[in-house]
Amino acid sequence: MSVSPPAATRAAPQAMAGFGELRAGHLGVRIAETLAEIDAAQALRYRIFYEEMGAHPDVATLTTQRDTDAFDAVADHLLVVDHDLGEGADAVVGTYRLIRRAAADRIGHFYSADEYDIGVLLARGGELLELGRSCVAAPYRTRGTLQLLWRGIAAYVFRHRIDLMFGCASLPGTDPDALAPQLTYLYHHHLAPPGIRPRALPHRHIPMSRLDPAAVDRRLVLNDLPPLVKGYLRLGGFVGDGAVLDQQFNTTDVCIVVKTDLVTAKYSRHYERRRSSADPE
Repeated sequence: MSVSPPAATRAAPQAMAGFGELRAGHLGVRIAETLAEIDAAQALRYRIFYEEMGAHPDVATLTTQRDTDAFDAVADHLLVVDHDLGEGADAVVGTYRLIRRAAADRIGHFYSADEYDIGVLLARGGELLELGRSCVAAPYRTRGTLQLLWRGIAAYVFRHRIDLMFGCASLPGTDPDALAPQLTYLYHHHLAPPGIRPRALPHRHIPMSRLDPAAVDRRLVLNDLPPLVKGYLRLGGFVGDGAVLDQQFNTTDVCIVVKTDLVTAKYSRHYERRRSSADPE
């Protein structure tokens, strides 16, 4: 994660990015539709990243109590909303930032390029999607909410024909030795093939293979990995070579890469079932 500029960088959501709203009881997932909803997502990010997880704010971030950067202006913001809290900005309880290739081109690069050499990904044909800035309010950190977020990502991937997803996923803290079991497990069991393997920039590269892999307890590691990282792995996700310490956000980052074949296949089956059930006999 990077230093946040003033809130003035916020901009309207991208046109025609959405897929409607998917519901699970009183919760829904959709793309932000107003500046007020984006502001609510940035406020939620501030509360979780800075007040809860110990990130270090700059003056602008502390003053606005918003987590913002230049990428917010070109991104689509996936929201989880609780309709029991109302509608619009008041209902935002979760968020995920989505950046497509054309949006990154408006900035000049993807966010992850500040930490990783992603040239092998950029050289591929097809549409890329960078995922980041994911957070959910504490009362909503349930399996159901996570599944709803993934349904939203799948719908977005399906709509925009995304071929590959990637992004920096965070492990808590900045002591790689304390995270040695998780980093070692990810490196030895989920390292990306060379053709889609980002590598941490040389001046930021932290080796991930820190223990004898035979001594790592897979069950304990999987229990300790953040739920979103485990979600990526369940979709066949890979990690790049090298971790990166993000002192500002008090995290250790790994670069995740996910081919979307499984995501789009699952959503396609879901979409076809819904369409079939809606067709008159």
